[in-house]
Amino acid sequence: MINDEIRAKEVRLVGAEGEQIGITPIREALQMAIDLNLDLVNVAPTAKPPVCRIMDYGKFRYETQKKEKEARKNQKIVDIKEVWFRANIEEHDYQTKLRNVIKFLNEGDKVKCSVRFRGREIAHADLGKKILDRVKEEVAESCSVERLPKLEGRSMIMILAPKN
Repeated sequence: MINDEIRAKEVRLVGAEGEQIGITPIREALQMAIDLNLDLVNVAPTAKPPVCRIMDYGKFRYETQKKEKEARKNQKIVDIKEVWFRANIEEHDYQTKLRNVIKFLNEGDKVKCSVRFRGREIAHADLGKKILDRVKEEVAESCSVERLPKLEGRSMIMILAPKN
């Protein structure tokens, strides 16, 4: 809340340079802010009495938005890439998919390795577990296992996360 929106009778006032002015009536605090051509901003409304500060509110909002934008620009968005295997996958296909897993991990993305079972293949879930265990062993130095292989419906899923 700023200026006339503040409803308290008296406030603990902090000056424009950060100095403590003390507890003053709201009218007096508002007049001080107007005299300095600044705004009276309620920075701690839950305190008794509320803490208000004399500042340029437009400049304060601009700097806050600038900091938030900079923080968003610097953050890394982690995607989850998915690589599908089959229970009876051939060696060359396996190597190709393994290269993709390694590439995704090196780019900093999480990888969801799935083995999809069709028809009667579900009876041989141990084959899918062997494939996922083999993937886990071959990429162990560049990642950590976030979720161990687990059967969900007709798929066995394992999630790998890159090491920092």
